[in-house]
Amino acid sequence: MDRQVVVVGLVVVVVVVVVVVVVVVVVVVVVVVVVVVVIVVLVVVVVVEVVVVVVVVVVVVVVVVVVVVVVVVVLVVVVVVVVEIRGGSGGSGNGGIMVVVVVVYSGSGGSVKVVVVVVVVVVVVVVAVTAAVSVALVVVVVVVVA
Repeated sequence: MDRQVVVVGLVVVVVVVVVVVVVVVVVVVVVVVVVVVVIVVLVVVVVVEVVVVVVVVVVVVVVVVVVVVVVVVVLVVVVVVVVEIRGGSGGSGNGGIMVVVVVVYSGSGGSVKVVVVVVVVVVVVVVAVTAAVSVALVVVVVVVVA
């Protein structure tokens, strides 16, 4: 049983690391695209000072860093307590939802099962919110400058 728990724990760690890497890559891509769009809009459409561009870039980067840190911390906390994982089939039925079952063994040999639902959709929502915030910042800056 111990060996099985260790193997499952390692699988969980690998899965979470992959998810974190994917989230970070996607968020970085979103940030790069938004920053490029901001620079193009501000430089081509409205000629403004470089300071405004720098401020927008800094704000976007700060927002993204905060989001990534929160996601990573949550996932790491989940990894720390996860012993057993039950993954969905990934088909259209479950919408990409992963259910993580945490098993805590007591001294008497009994077990307490705490079900922690980690929704992959949450990652998508985080990225979407980051993108939305970035776009909102761009719109606000363009409107204010214009």
